[in-house]
Amino acid sequence: QGQLVESGGGVVQAGGSLRLSCAASGNIYRINAMGWYRQAPGKQRELVATITSGGRTNYADSVKGRFTISRDNVKNTVYLQMNSLKPEDTAVYYCTVATLWGNDYWGHGTQVTVSS
Repeated sequence: QGQLVESGGGVVQAGGSLRLSCAASGNIYRINAMGWYRQAPGKQRELVATITSGGRTNYADSVKGRFTISRDNVKNTVYLQMNSLKPEDTAVYYCTVATLWGNDYWGHGTQVTVSS
């Protein structure tokens, strides 16, 4: 059974930085796209950023220029570097992985809180 383990969330002041990590383990093979979503209280889950196996990235307009997604294909890990954080970035952040077999996996989420 494969699983995704997220780390790096926490509380930070506005303008600060955090780096999220998500490692895929167990029976997760042939990883294709990896990404991050977030869900704020009372809101729907939304896309933050994705990265393909070839390194192509896509970002939500709200985080462009502030967040950077990257991946380590040897470690099966995806990262999200978040700079210039704003209170509106407060949410639970979820990582997701899609395999070439058509399977999708989700992490349990990590809380990011940005204080003003």
